[in-house]
Amino acid sequence: MTIIQLIRIIWAISASLLVIFVLLHSPKGDGIGGIGGQAQLFTSAKTAEKTLNQITWVLSTIFVTLTIVLSAGWLNPPQ
Repeated sequence: MTIIQLIRIIWAISASLLVIFVLLHSPKGDGIGGIGGQAQLFTSAKTAEKTLNQITWVLSTIFVTLTIVLSAGWLNPPQ
C-alpha cells in the first residue's frame, strides 16, 4: 500500500464520517416554536452539541486538506 492509497482511504473515511456528523446536528432554526416564544425554553448550550461541532470542524478540515493535497498532485512522483 502506497502513501497515496492510504491518504485516499483516510479521505474517503473522513468524507463518510463528515456526512454522518452533519446529519446528526440538530436544526438551528426556530421553526413554528419561534412564534410563541417556545424556542427560548430549549436554547441552553449542551456539551454534546459542542463536541459534535468540534468533531465536525476537525473532519471538515481533514477532508478539505486532503482534497487539496490529492488534487494538487503533490504526492505524485515526478516522471
